[in-house]
Amino acid sequence: MVGNKLLISKYIVLAMTCWALAACLSSPDCFREDVFCAALVTDTLGIADHGINQDAWAGLQEASMNGLADRVEFIASVDARDYAKNITYFTDRGFDVIFTSGIALEDATLQSVDLEPAATFVGFNQTFAGSYPNLISVTFPEDQMGFAAGVSAAQLTQTGIVAAVCETSGIDAMWRYCEGFRAGVKFATSEIISLVVYRENGDREKLFIDEAWGYETATDLIRRGADVLFAAGGVTGQGALKAASEFGVYAIGAERNQAAALGESGSGVVTSFYGQTQFEVQEVMREVQQGNIQNFRIGKIQFTALNPTFSPEFSLQMEVLLAALAKGELEPTVTDPR
Repeated sequence: MVGNKLLISKYIVLAMTCWALAACLSSPDCFREDVFCAALVTDTLGIADHGINQDAWAGLQEASMNGLADRVEFIASVDARDYAKNITYFTDRGFDVIFTSGIALEDATLQSVDLEPAATFVGFNQTFAGSYPNLISVTFPEDQMGFAAGVSAAQLTQTGIVAAVCETSGIDAMWRYCEGFRAGVKFATSEIISLVVYRENGDREKLFIDEAWGYETATDLIRRGADVLFAAGGVTGQGALKAASEFGVYAIGAERNQAAALGESGSGVVTSFYGQTQFEVQEVMREVQQGNIQNFRIGKIQFTALNPTFSPEFSLQMEVLLAALAKGELEPTVTDPR
């Protein structure tokens, strides 16, 4: 009986080995010129971040189904020290395009550009000082997202006071989010007060992760009469969104689908504005295949579906607004006095 069990175990191991070998053998050879391979390396937020990582992978999967890519894979980074190693995993296997998501991978992406000239690298939310033939920067206009959030807040408020909570203004993206919000409120009407607070002079080690500050700041703004609150800045911003949800006021998120990311603690989030990464992944792949590379690309933005209690006209107005911003028909009047 024991001998039979051992024999069965050997057969199972052998079968699993064969399946694994078959899977490897069935994967297209990315070094072949007639095979197009694309990969994604995420930051440490994981593949199910309800934002850039999740959308980028969805874009790659859709590209595979549409015949735009022969092979797609991803690595969800667990440790920031693994970024370069994870990128190298794909370059060593001949992948044609490697997407890296988030500003945290900016240095690792740039280092790979010189080391692997045969591959094309695409950095989402990464800005580079120089131009390289095999490097594409895709950013999403924070001022436009903040502007749309400001217009939305102006339409939702009942008290006539709206507020925004952002990470330090020393980070250009955060400044554009919140000043865009201020401009959007003013564009909608001059009769509404907009209160904007940045996390200035805070502990640098808590950058983007100061949830307590975000929560306390939002609480103070709500007590000052704000009944709609916009927030940006990672976990710092999420602290503000949680406070809004607890106090029963409307909240507007950025950077990802904050309602999905926060779950019950984000029950007050009515919508979020963030980049259309899924769309941009496929557009970039088409351009690379056609040899028409744009080194600097401004991506399209989107908003999450509003609660059914809101009228369809509200969503339609947002779609029209985002379209006008994308076409340049409407420009957020954001000036930098810093």
